[in-house]
Amino acid sequence: LIIYSTTDGQTKKICETIKDNSINRDSYEMISLEEAFYKEIEIYDKIIIGASIRYGRHNPKVYKFIEKNKSILEKKKSAFFSVNVVARKEEKNSPTTNPYIIKFLKKSNWRPKKIGVFAGKIDYPRLSLINKNVIRLIMFITNGPTNTKNTYEFTDWHSVKKFINEFDKI
Repeated sequence: LIIYSTTDGQTKKICETIKDNSINRDSYEMISLEEAFYKEIEIYDKIIIGASIRYGRHNPKVYKFIEKNKSILEKKKSAFFSVNVVARKEEKNSPTTNPYIIKFLKKSNWRPKKIGVFAGKIDYPRLSLINKNVIRLIMFITNGPTNTKNTYEFTDWHSVKKFINEFDKI
């Protein structure tokens, strides 16, 4: 089972790539976090959860889902990955150096078998005026791209494929 919590669609796109590149691609089912609350997840052998960051936070429902299903998740072959633009920086693109993964592990108190972090995407033209300006300010402060006429995809697709190849071996 692949569960995604996405803000602008990049996490869902990463989940689709994970599914398509797994040796078990035909066995995986992919659903949104909202759907997952109504799913009997104990019937799955492997569970992957991917969640995006917006304004420094994962969706609070991600934590609620994990809390509700923690005992099941810990018995399964499970994985978690975070999608955030901070991971565009080499020094913050691993589970041991990414501040959002570190915070997630502490807050959720869940230890999946595999953990990943992928850089996301900024699609300025599709953002609302408020989001565009807030994200532009954050990018200015963190030396990121600020031209709001452009879209910037930072996802390292090779790393995404490596993640699922390693998870397939668990």
